[in-house]
Amino acid sequence: MSASTPITQDVMTIPRKLPEGPVNLVGLTRDQLRQALLDMGTPEKQVKMRVNQVWQWIYQWGVRDFDAMTNLAKTYRAQLAEHFVVDIPEMVSKQVSADGTRKYLVRIAGGHEVEVVYIPETDRGTLCVSSQVGCTLTCSFCHTGTQKLVRNLTAGEIVGQIMMARDDLDEWPEPGVGTGDAGPRLLSNVVLMGMGEPLYNFDNVRNAMKIAMDGEGISLSRRRITLSTSGVVPEIAKCAEEIGCMLAVSFHATTDEVRDKLVPINKRWNIKELLDALRAYPKLSNSERITFEYVMLKDVNDSDDDARRLVKLIQGIPAKINLIPFNEWPGSPYQRSDWARIEKFADIIYKAGYASPIRTPRGEDIMAACGQLKSATERARKSRAQIEAEAGLSQQ
Repeated sequence: MSASTPITQDVMTIPRKLPEGPVNLVGLTRDQLRQALLDMGTPEKQVKMRVNQVWQWIYQWGVRDFDAMTNLAKTYRAQLAEHFVVDIPEMVSKQVSADGTRKYLVRIAGGHEVEVVYIPETDRGTLCVSSQVGCTLTCSFCHTGTQKLVRNLTAGEIVGQIMMARDDLDEWPEPGVGTGDAGPRLLSNVVLMGMGEPLYNFDNVRNAMKIAMDGEGISLSRRRITLSTSGVVPEIAKCAEEIGCMLAVSFHATTDEVRDKLVPINKRWNIKELLDALRAYPKLSNSERITFEYVMLKDVNDSDDDARRLVKLIQGIPAKINLIPFNEWPGSPYQRSDWARIEKFADIIYKAGYASPIRTPRGEDIMAACGQLKSATERARKSRAQIEAEAGLSQQ
């Protein structure tokens, strides 16, 4: 493949030659930062201290200008500025919903765009982060899935979304202030539930989340990070071992026949294979519960029989069921289940001993709700008939 060949449907990360010029420090792991500083000429005996200092400036205090890193000598700051930059994705636009939800359109290298959503709640603030430009999974109920995969995001582009949101929320502590001394956090939780399948971009997602969890930087607890997967079975155990965050699964159906249509990855790893992998996950990561995400689609997956099958399927897995009223989008082939039907479904699950919260739709007025994200410059103009045909729902 030539250097100019675009990455389109490749789901795994392909190393790309970096352009000549200063290296971006955002997204480098501690080991990578250490090597970069050594390569620049930092003495071996000083490098551990320099890594800690630069790391704190970037990730604890949000400083991007080397001149402002005042505990470093002026000559060293000049050397850093000559070799490196501290760059994060560019916020192109921001929309604010009536309920306070913020949706950011973010531009990354190459001019591509992704969407990022911040959801404020009384006891937390959750940032929904993207891991790919577009998506390769084509889940038929998901607007993002109608946009083809363009490329994986780098670790810097993933953690950079968190940094950009903290900029917008004005949430960086003053230099010298400890992470835990700045009061309650506006951005307290991260969910990898934006554009893309995180486990198809595993290395970059892992590195970004390691940076976000580092105690001398952004310092998010692993229990405040949730990775959502549609069921990339071979990577689930690896996620437990190498990230150890909370896990959510886009489940959405109780038979392979229905899940094959809703979540086509099921044709590769079916419900039984997925559940076998999930039964091992809590033991590996010591997470309390796995969240099963279940979008409520009228007359598709919302019957009492579906609820009873769901309870039977997850038996033995520490779990909660997050019921998601379907968020409609232009051309969607589905409708939201009636509220009474959703409540009946939830009641069956609850009486079986599982938590079954019904997610309150947020940001619908700005197309920021679950399953609605899609970069504005690449929104596909597909007819309802086309979408239904791709979902296998067209009338015979």
